[in-house]
Amino acid sequence: MLGTSKSIFRRLLFSFLATVVIGLGISGLLISLFAREYIYDSKEEEMLRMAKKVNVAIQGYDRVSKRLIDQLVMLDEAFDTRIWLFDKNGKIVATSTKDEVFTGKAVAVSIASNVLKGKNAVTELQIEGLEDPMLSVSVPWGEGEKVYGGIILHAPIEGIEKTFGQMRETILWATLFGVLLSTAMVSYLSWSISRPLRTIERTAAEIGRGNYAERVSVDTSDEIGDVAHTINTMAEKLERVEQERHHLEQVRNDFLANVSHELRTPLTAMQGFLEALQDGLVEDEEARQKYYAVMYTETMQVNRLVDDLMDLMKLENNEVNLAKFPVDVAEIMNKVAFSFRAEAEEKGLALVVDVENDLPKIYADRDRVAQILKNFVKNAVKFTEHGEIRLSAAAEEQYIKIQVADTGMGISQDDIHRIWERFFKVDRGRSKNNKGTGLGLAIVKELVERHEGKWKVESEPGVGSTFTVWLPTMGFYRQST
Repeated sequence: MLGTSKSIFRRLLFSFLATVVIGLGISGLLISLFAREYIYDSKEEEMLRMAKKVNVAIQGYDRVSKRLIDQLVMLDEAFDTRIWLFDKNGKIVATSTKDEVFTGKAVAVSIASNVLKGKNAVTELQIEGLEDPMLSVSVPWGEGEKVYGGIILHAPIEGIEKTFGQMRETILWATLFGVLLSTAMVSYLSWSISRPLRTIERTAAEIGRGNYAERVSVDTSDEIGDVAHTINTMAEKLERVEQERHHLEQVRNDFLANVSHELRTPLTAMQGFLEALQDGLVEDEEARQKYYAVMYTETMQVNRLVDDLMDLMKLENNEVNLAKFPVDVAEIMNKVAFSFRAEAEEKGLALVVDVENDLPKIYADRDRVAQILKNFVKNAVKFTEHGEIRLSAAAEEQYIKIQVADTGMGISQDDIHRIWERFFKVDRGRSKNNKGTGLGLAIVKELVERHEGKWKVESEPGVGSTFTVWLPTMGFYRQST
């Protein structure tokens, strides 16, 4: 992650520095060019105005005299600029500075020609004898159409160049400050980006090692915060998947243990009886019939296990089509109670059916409803040693509420939420006489769901259990449509 941090820092730094340097450089160049042009133009206009004022002041003089020289000196002091006069031949005839060495010299022919034609001239000259370049303007000397020569005003451009130098220095310092500020900003931005990224990396590494409880703690609301939220969501899903995997692994182990136990017990019994019969150890016909009866019972137990497995697999794979018709709940409950009454009475249990009068019919598969009730009653008979088993039905809104209550051993709170799972057996290891596959209630749950019903169980150890299902009536479907 450190390499990533450095990479982010370099990219941000180069981007900011390029923006600052190029931006300030181009801006400074444009400002310098425009400012130079503006200052030069302003200076030229100012000097042209002063030159015209000088002409107004001396246009009454048509030749050089002491009074004219004094006037030039006064104007020089007033305008702070040098003044030259040249005649029609282009020769300098007077200056505003005493002991001027340029008197008698000629100005450029192009300047003299334009001025004598009544035009103004502006030029930047490097005059011999002067170290600094001068900005010069030339205007005609005379009045009206009478032109005696020309007036030249000189002003050093040293101040202008100095101003430009200061501007360039200011731009340079601004660029340097921008570079320092950019470096500081990039350092902060790089830190603010790389710090949560390092946190995300560490968390992702922990998640990669299987620690799905790890979470990213990032308090930003930007894109990095979105990434952190996504990783946390992914970790939560992975944690749930892992928990589900452990759960399924436990279910698988329970399934293998239960199936192995359920198959081994009858197979072992049948193997022993068959070996005894095969070896001729059982000679009495009555004893042989008992052996056959036990072998038949064990075979039926294996068949029940296989049938339950096939039923559950078909239900979970939506391969079971329910044949729904109007069904009388009381009729089914009485038939189920009759089929288990002998077994209940053998244990000394009372089997009671309590159904409200004029119950509306449910819209269901008759055989599957009977299967639901048989599973409930079979469990009640199996786990109840004394007391009674009560089957009841009553109308409740758009449902028929069906209950099977017993006074049996009950279910602990640790197991009550697991009884609907496949292959889970409450009585595991308690009694060898209580045989079952652990699939009955899982099948009940699937069947109730297929009927768009609801289910619930209430139980207290040592007191008993009450299993309740709600199956929809015909009115439920009419209201839904």
